[in-house]
Order: sequence, then structure tokens, then C-alpha cells
Amino acid sequence: MRTLEVGRNDGGQRLDKFLSKKFKNMPKSLMYKYIRKKCIKLNGKKCDIDTRINEGDILTFYIKDEFFEDVPETYDFMKAPIKLDIIYEDDQIMLLNKKPGLIVHPDENYHFDSLIARVQHYLYDKGEYDPKDENSFAPALVNRIDRNTGGIVIAAKTAAALRILNQKLRDRELHKYYLCAAVGKFKAKEALLTDYLEKNEKQNRVYITPKPTANSKTIKTRYKVIAENKGLSLLEVDLLTGRTHQIRAHMAYIGHPLVGDGKYGKNEINRKYGQKWQALYSYKLSFDFTTDAEELSYLNGKTFTAPEVWFVKEWFY
Repeated sequence: MRTLEVGRNDGGQRLDKFLSKKFKNMPKSLMYKYIRKKCIKLNGKKCDIDTRINEGDILTFYIKDEFFEDVPETYDFMKAPIKLDIIYEDDQIMLLNKKPGLIVHPDENYHFDSLIARVQHYLYDKGEYDPKDENSFAPALVNRIDRNTGGIVIAAKTAAALRILNQKLRDRELHKYYLCAAVGKFKAKEALLTDYLEKNEKQNRVYITPKPTANSKTIKTRYKVIAENKGLSLLEVDLLTGRTHQIRAHMAYIGHPLVGDGKYGKNEINRKYGQKWQALYSYKLSFDFTTDAEELSYLNGKTFTAPEVWFVKEWFY
């Protein structure tokens, strides 16, 4: 028999969701069998898979010890450097200025360095995160940015912050604004573009069409030209839909690819400017809550801006 106390970052979850995170090597069918046969009890009583657990609850387990993982002496995130450009930080969240070239999450070519690994290493050294103290939570990123794009990424330090911000992102109560350097001069200095995007998973690229197709999704991209210089236009872009590669593909579709974009851009222009990163930056983030934000209500109405965007200073001012 083993017991476990539900911690701050575990409360509010369904029992089965919590157990799936806690016991990653336990088959779901076996987990459900354990619950059904009262091998897992909540506060000494029978429970169901959809029972909500709360901070301070006691779970009792009459299961095999093999499902309780040994605590490792070291963690993979400790191999990542603590090199972060922090725009804002409090007890609940961090706003990070991710530079081009850094991946946000591990991938198949992972070499123990990613933005989330750096965040976890940083918080571990600060004493704000230790996997040994957590049953089902680890600090996580709320939004993603492509490896070759820079900009503001939100990290949640607590489970409550992650849950709330995921809802705000999904319901468009977080507004992200981008800067990009596009090739050529725009006839319309401000416009809302509406087209259709279809993703090709095998090619890892998207295609834009003026009419819907069987597998396409609507995209809406609002842009405003804020500067022009030597055949380039500096745009502020507001994504009304958030699709894969939307800004890059949409600008290329209308004949104004981004400088440095090796997938949708023009090689001769990219060589001219000697850029290996696309000139695209998620530079501004606004919290515009229209529903209850609970313990994050203090963020409502706040706007944060990245301190410097590399191509703006280099090419326009």
C-alpha cells in the first residue's frame, strides 16, 4: 500500500487524467480495473474515473510497486543552458523573448536544449520547480513559435495558470501582434486578407487558395504597412486565425514573401540579405480578458512588447 497527497498543481483534475500523468507506464485498461476493484481509493473511499480530485485529498494505492517510478538523480532539462531573455515574470507566469534558432519543445533532433528545458532548469535553480514535488505537473509553454521565428512566448509556472491561459488563447482573449519584413511595396497600405489554407504534412508546408478545398481552412490576416525602405516593407500583422505558417505563406501568396524565408520566399533575395532566419517576430502581446481569469485577473488590460526586433533596426530605422 502507498499513499499520495494531492498537491497544489494537481487539484481540479479528473482522477483518470491525473493517474495517466502520474503513472505514464500504466495501461489505461489496467488503471480503470484498479479503480473499479477499489485498488485505488480517494480519502479512504471508493471513487470513479471522473471523480474530481482536490488539493489535500489523499489517494491510497493497492497496486504493483513497478508503477511507481524511481526518482532520477538528474533531469534532462538540467543539460540545457540557463540563457533566457525574460520580458516579465511573477509567481504565475513568465514572458520570454525567444530568439530565432531556438526550438520551443524537443523534437527528433533534440540535443537537450529547448526553450521549455531552459525554463525548467531556470525554475529548478530558483527553487520554484522540482519534479520530486510534483505528481502531474511541469512548467509548460502556452504558445509556440517556429524555430526560425522570434518573439514572445508565455510560460506557465502553475497548473492553474496553464489551464486559464490555454482557455484564453483558445478563445482569443490573448492578442499577439507580429512584425515582418516583406519584399516589395504594397499598393494597399492596410488590408484584411481572407483566403484558404491547406496543410501538407509530408512536405511540412502549406498552400493558399482563393476558394475552399476539401481539406482547407479559412485564414484571415490583417496587415498594416508601418515603414518602407529600399524595396522592403515593414508590416504589423494581426492574425485573426492562427494556422501553420500563415503569415509566411499568405504574404508569399500575394507576392510579398518575407525576407529570409527559405520555404516560401525567394532564394536570390535571401542571399542578397544574407539571412538564415525569416524576418518575422511576435513582438507584442495583449491580455484582453472577456471572461473570468480567476487568479490571473491582474493581467487583464496589460500589454507587453519585445525590447528589440533585429530586422527593424537593421533595415528600417
